[in-house]
Amino acid sequence: MLIASSVAAAPSAGQLGIELNKLEPHGDTCRPYLVFSNQTDKRFESLALELVLFDGEGFILKRFSLDAAPLAPGKTSVKLFEVEGVQCDALGRILLNAVTACADTSGALDDCLERIRPSSRLPVEFFK
Repeated sequence: MLIASSVAAAPSAGQLGIELNKLEPHGDTCRPYLVFSNQTDKRFESLALELVLFDGEGFILKRFSLDAAPLAPGKTSVKLFEVEGVQCDALGRILLNAVTACADTSGALDDCLERIRPSSRLPVEFFK
């Protein structure tokens, strides 16, 4: 299994930190817990992320979308999701491949991917 190259760090002002904090096995699914730290002045009404899961040898296990909104400005929140058919101990890396939807209260934003700072507290790397 790959070891994350850096320990989770707090995002700077204007950034949206997304930390992989916990992996919880549940039957034939894995529940990743993500901690969102919105250090922007934006209230994200829409934030859809395309994630790609890799095993420890670098092979793609699964690709899927995750809806993370709403996210209030200056607020930390935890979101969890279920990945069916993937065992937690099989995960080696998680790629934030794209932001497929992103909007605040005034409408669509085009710089969301640049604002995001992924990190991990686990041996599973979370990167973009």
